[in-house]
Amino acid sequence: VQLQASGGGLVQAGGSLRLSCAASGRTFRNYAMGWFRQTPGKDREFVAATSASGDNDYYADSVKGRCTISRGNAKNTVYLQMNSLKPEDTAVYYCAAYRGSWSDWGQGTQVTVSS
Repeated sequence: VQLQASGGGLVQAGGSLRLSCAASGRTFRNYAMGWFRQTPGKDREFVAATSASGDNDYYADSVKGRCTISRGNAKNTVYLQMNSLKPEDTAVYYCAAYRGSWSDWGQGTQVTVSS
């Protein structure tokens, strides 16, 4: 699966962004999808994931209540709506597809939250 993330940018603390991840391939709907983020010098960390059907979502404690993951299987796209953004949310955000492991990754989109 080829993934293309977009929607990052510069936003003030308290603002919102919606990240999108467009996937190629007709089997997109078979895979759980997730969002991860990484800052320089730190390991990539889990942010959110949604099951293949979209019926089950999972969130890191750090974003729970502020972020919502969703997927549009008809559009082969997964979204991450981020609200009440904080400076500590600043990172490169990656989408990934789960095929037994988080095996397929997009190129990342930068999110910068200013205080």
